[in-house]
Amino acid sequence: MTAQAHSPQSSLSAFDWIKVILTVALLVTGIAGFYYYIEYSLLYRTLAMVGVALVSAGLFFTTAPGQGFLSFFQSSRAEVHKVVWPLRQETIHTTIMVAVMVLVVGLILWLLDSLFLWLVRLLTGQGGW
Repeated sequence: MTAQAHSPQSSLSAFDWIKVILTVALLVTGIAGFYYYIEYSLLYRTLAMVGVALVSAGLFFTTAPGQGFLSFFQSSRAEVHKVVWPLRQETIHTTIMVAVMVLVVGLILWLLDSLFLWLVRLLTGQGGW
């Protein structure tokens, strides 16, 4: 076989690499600025950080990995629409069954714990009969 698998990073153009590095640098600078300008209001710093994040996201989505992420997100949303969701009645019945099973298993574990406690006390002479 002569076919080689290409990783997504190896197919990036130099311009895409520059944009990805710029995106990361912009985010790191925004976070550093958020903490450097601590004397300013939290509201202003948060708004600035949201602005930096939006600009970074906009820049990232113009790259090949960003386009791949958007494509993946869109196909994921399409798959969610294909799911057959349970009816309300089915959901209620399943929830009730889970609650009953949790109570039953909890009761069994409590009884086993009580039995083992009684056995340990009996064997160590701390109580029992």
